[in-house]
Amino acid sequence: MRREAVLTTLTAEQVKLVEAKNFGVLATIRENGTPNVTPVWVDWDGKNVLVNTSYGRAKHLQLRRDPRCTILIMNSNNPYDWVSITGRAVEITEQGAEPHIDKLALKYEGVAKYPYMTPGERRLKIAIKPERVASHLGGDALIAKAKARLKKRGETY
Repeated sequence: MRREAVLTTLTAEQVKLVEAKNFGVLATIRENGTPNVTPVWVDWDGKNVLVNTSYGRAKHLQLRRDPRCTILIMNSNNPYDWVSITGRAVEITEQGAEPHIDKLALKYEGVAKYPYMTPGERRLKIAIKPERVASHLGGDALIAKAKARLKKRGETY
């Protein structure tokens, strides 16, 4: 059996994918054990993936109960380039959450202030510590190689 080293932090190339304007897909665990998957804006603080949500939303309640999660971030220009980060929510805090959602609004919407805030809404910043990192980067080159191999055998992709 072949065993590969488990990455517990992101490489520079993976960090670029997180820091670019790419959406994440966050998987949390419902109380009944089934997965809950939602699209999220993502950020990186140098050691954790950061997401932002409203107090009381499903992802907040699920991560508070069970901090295990996985987040998949795909290149918006080439979804064959992706990084998957499995870990735990190590911090769920209101501290700095509003400036953080404004930072994400600038990244994703091009506006300085998050435009969807409702009166009385409480924002939360969630830090996810990587425990396992996997990625597939350079997808176009790999697909081209696969197509060439198939063509040699008279098959198509």
